[in-house]
Amino acid sequence: MSTLTYITKKGSEIESVFDDLAALRIAVFHDYPYLYEGNTAYEKEYLKTYSDSENSFLFAVYDAQKMVGATTCIPLKNETAEIRKPFEDAGFDINTIFYFGESILLPQYRGNGLGHRFFDEREAHARSFGNFKITCFCSVDRGEHHPSQPENYRPNDVFWQKRGYIKEPSLQSFMDWPDIGESESSGKKMVFWVRELDY
Repeated sequence: MSTLTYITKKGSEIESVFDDLAALRIAVFHDYPYLYEGNTAYEKEYLKTYSDSENSFLFAVYDAQKMVGATTCIPLKNETAEIRKPFEDAGFDINTIFYFGESILLPQYRGNGLGHRFFDEREAHARSFGNFKITCFCSVDRGEHHPSQPENYRPNDVFWQKRGYIKEPSLQSFMDWPDIGESESSGKKMVFWVRELDY
């Protein structure tokens, strides 16, 4: 782990590492539960949401010249409609919510505390504005008996609960992406986790 270096970027600066971030997202999200059949062109279009927001944030981990881990966050009001909608429909003030995007790390770098570091960095960024009350993220819900679920699969629920996040089944959205082996995107149910931001 001593060979790792860390970078932070905000707003439009994030575009400078789009290629690295796209490659990492495609690699990590290929695995269960996302099973994502990604491509760089789609990724760059998706990531523009983050470079277009002046208050977005990226924290990334490099091993030499390779990005091996990354996490992002953005004010919920700057996110896409499908991310905002569950909170708008439930009557939340989305101006007080910070949304956490991906938290991704190649398997060989896991188990060394970087998952906690990702949350620490994002929560600190959200806290720095002084007016955000809630942080949230969403995770894909594949159901209990998906045929592609590995035998030794362990969801991150316990880790997220230890970080103070509560799963809110009433807050759901659908996102489209192609599963492995698919040429067309299909809708995936996403469930949100929320926590009050402490100061």
